[in-house]
Amino acid sequence: MIDQNFTVAGMTCANCVRHVTEALQALPGVREVRVDLASGRADVRAEHALADADVRAALDEAGYELA
Repeated sequence: MIDQNFTVAGMTCANCVRHVTEALQALPGVREVRVDLASGRADVRAEHALADADVRAALDEAGYELA
């Protein structure tokens, strides 16, 4: 398993956390996602390293930005 950390811009509430979590969980190989609203940090555990472009696309589709 690979652990990666991403900073997400645009989150303002618990609903945002849910949207970001769901967007990242939908990526292939993702096993666990933890999102912290206060820090804007998303910790992802996956079977393989996620490409920044894939993470950025998933977040863009959900209405957020990879910072």
